[in-house]
Amino acid sequence: MIVIIGAGALGSHAALFLRNLCHRVRLIDFDRVEKKNILAQFHTKMGLRKNKAQALEQAMRGMFGTVMETFPRKVSNDNVDKLLDGADLVIDCTDNIEARRVIQCFCTDVGTPCLHGALSADGTFARVMWAEDFEADAEGEDGEATCVDGEHLPFFAAAASYLAIEAQRFLETGKRQSFQLTPAGLVRLT
Repeated sequence: MIVIIGAGALGSHAALFLRNLCHRVRLIDFDRVEKKNILAQFHTKMGLRKNKAQALEQAMRGMFGTVMETFPRKVSNDNVDKLLDGADLVIDCTDNIEARRVIQCFCTDVGTPCLHGALSADGTFARVMWAEDFEADAEGEDGEATCVDGEHLPFFAAAASYLAIEAQRFLETGKRQSFQLTPAGLVRLT
């Protein structure tokens, strides 16, 4: 099972790109879809005011027949073991340093592979990094908005594509590669 935490600019598109894999997908997000989200995230007007994980699952089911398990929750020390239970791969698309720490600690403790996705709010860089290459504290300001307008949508979708490509490669071969992306290109980090 693939667990995607965060159904925003990265996570919503990653779910879209991973929908054809032969793995169950679990979506986790506590937030609600706002009007500004539909400009840079894979959410529809029909999902407005609904929980992001549930709205995304409904859209995926309606458009592609893809059923995903959803948890409309915020990841914390109190629930991380239940939310990530049974994961073959965790994809962290949160924008919250504390949540990233909780996810990374849990995955390290239980030996679950964890792939982190991160976006800069201004669309100048993105990271697709395995837990061993990723430092949660190095991500800048907590919760910087990446969905205010659709200006960076193509870049966000490209970053989510690399996140999905790396997840698929890992699930098929076990190989891991971390990247940093800019609008000008891709840099392999490992």
